[in-house]
Amino acid sequence: MADNAPETSDDPGPVSRRQRAVGLVATALLALAGLFTLHDFLPALVWAVVIAIGLWPLYHRLAVRWPKHRRGLLPALVIFAILLVFVLPLMMIGFPVFKDAHEAAGWIEKARVSGIAPPPFLQHLPDGAHLTQLWQANLAQPGAISGFASRAMQGSVLEIGRRFGAAALHRLVLVGFMMLALFFLLRDADSVAEQLRIASRRAVGPSGERVALQVVRSVQGTVNGLVLVGLAEGLVMGVAYWIAGVPHAALFGLLTALLAMVPFGAALAIAAAALALLIGDQFVAAMVIAGLGFVVTFVADHFARPVLIGGATRLPFLWVLLGILGGVETWGLVGLFVGPALLSALLLLWREYVAAKEGPLNDPSTAS
Repeated sequence: MADNAPETSDDPGPVSRRQRAVGLVATALLALAGLFTLHDFLPALVWAVVIAIGLWPLYHRLAVRWPKHRRGLLPALVIFAILLVFVLPLMMIGFPVFKDAHEAAGWIEKARVSGIAPPPFLQHLPDGAHLTQLWQANLAQPGAISGFASRAMQGSVLEIGRRFGAAALHRLVLVGFMMLALFFLLRDADSVAEQLRIASRRAVGPSGERVALQVVRSVQGTVNGLVLVGLAEGLVMGVAYWIAGVPHAALFGLLTALLAMVPFGAALAIAAAALALLIGDQFVAAMVIAGLGFVVTFVADHFARPVLIGGATRLPFLWVLLGILGGVETWGLVGLFVGPALLSALLLLWREYVAAKEGPLNDPSTAS
């Protein structure tokens, strides 16, 4: 009777071309549906990946030294350190701004009623007498800026406040999600890296793993070039602000460090510090700060950053700059790191394709 029973097997047999095509389409649809579901959180996830890659060399050394804590205490300490380094400075900037908001509103009201007296630094500028006359005619008269002040103090202020509060709450949620994702990325970094390595080899062969490694090196070089150089610029200029007598020198130095991470951003903070000195009738000090700021940013943007970023990404300076600016234009702030990494990967693929220059994807022994 057993001999007459129908044979059954769990083996589905070979996969047909049609089944493979249907499987690929279904996989693509599932992937698109997943991305659409998470699209509001994708920037936070990308930031978590970028920060994890940038911190990985330091984190790996700590994990080797204290292996028992690599899945608990060490990731938690990294999150705490990030909050300490980045969130506290932002709070230091934000609290004085909110504290002075009432004084600013009072100053606007006073200016609306009485006008704004011309600042003394106008006399030091070329054609200063004419500029002072124009200021007297347009801004120093009572009621001259009433239209501007009315728009600033009335009408849409509540609506702007609501939008700002909603946007701030949304950003706070994204930052919290990013920190949570970063914790799990660091905790399970070895497992995630191994899975990505297997997936890249199955998808495109050994070259995919090499491209991924080059992208990782590019992100690390970009983090070093932007973050570390930006912090150094802020430190140097912060000391200069303090010596020159810039009001709130520490806050201006911190603002310079944060803006210096964006190409040409430090110039805005330096110009604001110089303007604060001009308003205080410290013309010479303002010129010194402007000149020193130009030198510091020139050295940072044309020497330090190209060495750190270009050396890791293997990109010429022009392509580094285009990658940063194009990345910011396309992806927002996270494009600072994504842009150069993408261009670096494309350049490596091009080198392999044309076999014109040795690189991680161009093995001279296999060239024809």
